[in-house]
Amino acid sequence: MTELTFQYRAIDERGAVTKGVVRAVDRTAAYHQIVGSGLKPVHLASARGSSVRWRGSAASAKDLARITYQFSVLMEARIPIADSLRSIADQESNRRLAQVLEEVAGQIEAGNSVTDALSAHRALFGDIYIETIRAAETSGNMIQVLARLAEMLDQRYETSKNVKSALMYPACVIAALCLAVTFLMIVVVPKLSEMFASQGVELPALTQGLMAVAGFVRTYWYILLAGGIGVVFGVCKAWNTPNARQRIDGWLHWIPGLREILTGLAVSRFAHVLGLSLQSGLGLIEALELSGRSSGRPLLESDARKMSDQVKNGGRLSEVLLTCKYLPGFARRMIASGEEAAELPKMCRLVARHYDREVMHLTKNLGTIIEPIAIVGLAGVVLVVA
Repeated sequence: MTELTFQYRAIDERGAVTKGVVRAVDRTAAYHQIVGSGLKPVHLASARGSSVRWRGSAASAKDLARITYQFSVLMEARIPIADSLRSIADQESNRRLAQVLEEVAGQIEAGNSVTDALSAHRALFGDIYIETIRAAETSGNMIQVLARLAEMLDQRYETSKNVKSALMYPACVIAALCLAVTFLMIVVVPKLSEMFASQGVELPALTQGLMAVAGFVRTYWYILLAGGIGVVFGVCKAWNTPNARQRIDGWLHWIPGLREILTGLAVSRFAHVLGLSLQSGLGLIEALELSGRSSGRPLLESDARKMSDQVKNGGRLSEVLLTCKYLPGFARRMIASGEEAAELPKMCRLVARHYDREVMHLTKNLGTIIEPIAIVGLAGVVLVVA
């Protein structure tokens, strides 16, 4: 088992107070270890911070969905929280994730709340996960919220997998097209240029232009490569800047086909998290802000902040939804009707389910749309070179 760190305050044989740190598998073992050293503990608590740090970004939605579903089932069976987490950790194949679960269980046994124990691993679980658990723990609605959270994470994983699969084919076609053009420019065209030059044939303007481009690519390929890397680096850096990220997001939404997929994904995530947040006990203002951040789209996040501010100033959700330009009319009407019927979480689930299906159909048809375009483009390039 993973050892945890505990801070203690104890009295020695002379009655003097001493402080220190001890490592043990749980609180009981730490207590016995202190007593065995001849001290009488008067205070024992889990040390602040975490001995196991999750490096990198949050765990995959698939991993979080799996452990969240198992956690909800064990809690529904009335198994203590710490024992449930250790049971999940024992059968977890990802050893780093198992260590984190062991430490969270130890923190809970030491008297910390579930939210505080998870907050030490925010890089793993993410803000949405922790804030949802915090609200559920406060409202006493943990079992139902965990089940919904697992369902949402599982749906997000499946949707993301479908989108990646759909984009894989056009990405491979574009890569093959670039490689083919590069091969023609570097290998084939220069040989033809030498042959034409030796025969003194007068070449048309298009052929001369193509030979000039091929010569430039062959001579200055390293400049083109460095420029491409610089563009990628610049876009990635700009994506981390709020204003530039919102501008790039706006440009992406001008691309037909991609616009519908991005909108569907964003609205689905927004509705999933909004419904789950409200069900877990979060207020509408906090739920709107959390839902906007979860959408993954800067444009919708900006609209969600505006809606949250308007609700703070006394506006009704059905009214402030009219100011949200990103949400489609269908989503706005459904959410507004949910507020009128006092069934907002249920309506959010229906909206999320609708756009999950929309994205699934769009991604399935994406390959059918892109395939003829890619073939025509590849044929056009080859014909121009020929």
